[in-house]
Amino acid sequence: MKSFFDFNRNSPEERQERNKMYPELSRFHIALREEMSEEEYQAFYASEKESLRQSRPIIHQNKNKWISAY
Repeated sequence: MKSFFDFNRNSPEERQERNKMYPELSRFHIALREEMSEEEYQAFYASEKESLRQSRPIIHQNKNKWISAY
């Protein structure tokens, strides 16, 4: 499932899908944009996106590995 920050903000279709999936968060971000300057909002958005990316577990396992205890 896509997170709020995985959608392309430049695509109207993806923005509409994001707003349907995350209505409260979308309204929150709309309110933030009204209260903050564009630079402040972009910095906030980037930091939130990075924070979410860092908190996700990395699941890149190419091979099955057996762990054995001797």
